[in-house]
Amino acid sequence: MTAAPASEPAEATASPPAYDCRVAFADTLLELAAADPRVVAVCNDSVGSSNLKEFAARHPDRLVNVGIAEQTMVGVGAGLAGGGRIPFVCAASPFLTGRALEQIKADVAYSRANVKLCGMSPGLAYGQLGPTHHSIEDLAWLRALADLTVVVPADPAETAEAVRWAHAHDGPVFLRIGRTPVPALTPHVPFEPGRAAVLRRGDDVTLVGLGTTVSLLTQAADRLALRGVSARVLNMSTVSPLDERAVRDAAEHTGGIVTMEEHTVRGGLGGAIAETVVTHLPVPMRILGVPGVFAPTGDARFLHEHFHITAAAAERAALDLLGRGP
Repeated sequence: MTAAPASEPAEATASPPAYDCRVAFADTLLELAAADPRVVAVCNDSVGSSNLKEFAARHPDRLVNVGIAEQTMVGVGAGLAGGGRIPFVCAASPFLTGRALEQIKADVAYSRANVKLCGMSPGLAYGQLGPTHHSIEDLAWLRALADLTVVVPADPAETAEAVRWAHAHDGPVFLRIGRTPVPALTPHVPFEPGRAAVLRRGDDVTLVGLGTTVSLLTQAADRLALRGVSARVLNMSTVSPLDERAVRDAAEHTGGIVTMEEHTVRGGLGGAIAETVVTHLPVPMRILGVPGVFAPTGDARFLHEHFHITAAAAERAALDLLGRGP
């Protein structure tokens, strides 16, 4: 029997429920604030888009809205941390990271301030608002900074656990909180930074994602299984520090690595993994994401299709890497 082309669905299945990780973020922040008076929120006129309306209602004296002044916002967060508070600094990721990068570097990372930076609606989530609102460079910018933990949760459960971990951790953290709905993937277990989670076990090829792409890679692994390909799936939710042991194990025991990210292919997850692979154990790789260009204007679903950030694209990349293209 001739196998179906990789671009066609291997099997029709009902779509699982999908959730907005910002809701899990907001609910968890309220939980922490109720138990710990040191928790404060700082935002840039983004109370609604950062899901802070309920926080503002319950704790009006613990929400600082600086207006559209991202550099000031990060500086205020650093000052609050210096005064013993635990600030969660919330803003759309392109503006938090792009406008305030110097303050993130000097006032937060270099100073090792106990600030929790929360980049909301990253990647291509604000697709219709165009390239100014696309946040496809933030991981490359931030993982280059020393002493800053960079976390990209894959679903609501992991988002909640990452927020709890960030609250307990004494030091600077960046949380990339997705807006695009995703299915539940991970169990409610304590978050461990720098540790990749194995969501599918396999020996032929490894698929590595983070955030919104993890569910796409589990779908790709299921499609590949129907073709007799055993695909390992790693949820690499911490970009810095990277789980190099998991990467090296994948390079040693599978035929190659495919990465997928809602980010430029320059300097993000794929770049971080490629640095590890080429240094320790070179194997074939495919890096899927935005190919070093500004994205056009359109909704997130259109942009994912446009840039082949899909389960079918990951399946094709894995088959091509293994020399088993359609």
